Amino acid sequence: MYEPKPIDTTAVRLPESIRDLTERLAESNHDNWALGRRREGWTYGPQRNDELKQHPGLVSYGELSESEKEYDRVTAMETLKAIYALGYRIVESREVKGEE
Repeated sequence: MYEPKPIDTTAVRLPESIRDLTERLAESNHDNWALGRRREGWTYGPQRNDELKQHPGLVSYGELSESEKEYDRVTAMETLKAIYALGYRIVESREVKGEE
């Protein structure tokens, strides 16, 4: 039987500057999910309908409910914590495309 074993992040305390990335990563995570769905032929629908490939989450991140946003935030935060738990560090750079 499958036993999930995520990276232990319980002791990780992220710097404030890194925690601030959470919302940007959460929005990007949602956009990547939505892009994948659209490529598979899914469209917006008021209720999830697998047969018609409709999903109510195919809206901009800003239009999601707080509980739906929280799912993406948790994913982003746990990813950041896992990076730190594995011994890596994130260094801010202004040399990002479009932000120079």
